[in-house]
Amino acid sequence: MISTAQRRARLVTRHRLAPAHRLDDVPVLADDLVALHSTDPVTVYLSAAARMRTPALAPVDAALYEDRTLLRHHAMRRTLWVLGPAHARLAHHAATVDVAAVQLRNLLTQLGLAGVADPGAWLAGARRQVHDLLAAEGPLPAREVGLRLPRLTFPVPIGDATVAAHSRVLLIMGFDGQVLRARPTGTWINGQYRWAAADAWVPGGLGTPLARREAAAGLARAYLRAFGPATREDLRWWAGWTVGTTKAALADVDAVETTAGYVLPDDLDPVPDPGPSVALLPGLDPTTVGWKVRDHYLDPALVPHLFDRNGNGGPAIWVDGRIAGGWVQRKDGTIATALLTDVGAEARDAVDAAAHAIETLLGEARVTVRFPAPMQAGLLGS
Repeated sequence: MISTAQRRARLVTRHRLAPAHRLDDVPVLADDLVALHSTDPVTVYLSAAARMRTPALAPVDAALYEDRTLLRHHAMRRTLWVLGPAHARLAHHAATVDVAAVQLRNLLTQLGLAGVADPGAWLAGARRQVHDLLAAEGPLPAREVGLRLPRLTFPVPIGDATVAAHSRVLLIMGFDGQVLRARPTGTWINGQYRWAAADAWVPGGLGTPLARREAAAGLARAYLRAFGPATREDLRWWAGWTVGTTKAALADVDAVETTAGYVLPDDLDPVPDPGPSVALLPGLDPTTVGWKVRDHYLDPALVPHLFDRNGNGGPAIWVDGRIAGGWVQRKDGTIATALLTDVGAEARDAVDAAAHAIETLLGEARVTVRFPAPMQAGLLGS
């Protein structure tokens, strides 16, 4: 049996929400959570900063673009993530390859509709040209790639619209791990990235090929280490797998079923109480959206306030391993908070201190949450 209190203790400890467990090593922080959500570029920075002893933006930049110990890559559920190289390799072969296959089929169909006689041969040639350009002169934004390779810029139909062919080639090469997203074209809050040849950006790119089942077991092991206990449905949803793949992965890591879900066989002992903890986590933080079933840390009555209709979690106030409210940055840079449950005076003071720390961290930057929580409108207007 694993109680709700024990699940929260595990969460606070392993997701480094308690002061005693924070550290400033950004790649280790990312590995501890398996990966950081990067659909909203701001999430990466604020997820890391919330777990750092000395919150700062520069170490995240350094890990992504200077040391390159973190990589940005599409993986589970076609989501854009930031991962360490080992987890990126696992995620690629366990999840991205399936997404890439669908995207490839779509592009070949679109090229045919655009009048390309032999879409497969054309795409192979386009890949070579893009790779050679990026290896020699990259990283480059998509627009610059189009200027350098104008024959690849003809329009292809995407639904009711059209896009330049070279942008779809870059997307496919990204899914295949041939290119990686490098430094953004603007500031750190910008979601438009330059592209780099993977083997030029990091030695060996995403690493040697890995059998899908072996990769799935490795990814399941990493997930359970960070999020266990978790149900089979939690893992299936998080990884974007079929039921069959999920069952096989759990069997391959010898997962043990408890009253609260599966854990690894060497992870049955209780975790010590980590003590009081308060953290203001950004929208789509890996902790907030790491499980499909969230009752152990989120009162179902609070879901309509903190999650949109598609299940995207907004900026959340975490107190002692559970979500207690939400927050937002106003136009003047101040952080407005709202607690939806009683947490006591000491925790309220800690929430105010954490909000002030985010104000200091962001400085003159103004961030807009890509998937805001429903309660944010009231906080912005009050």
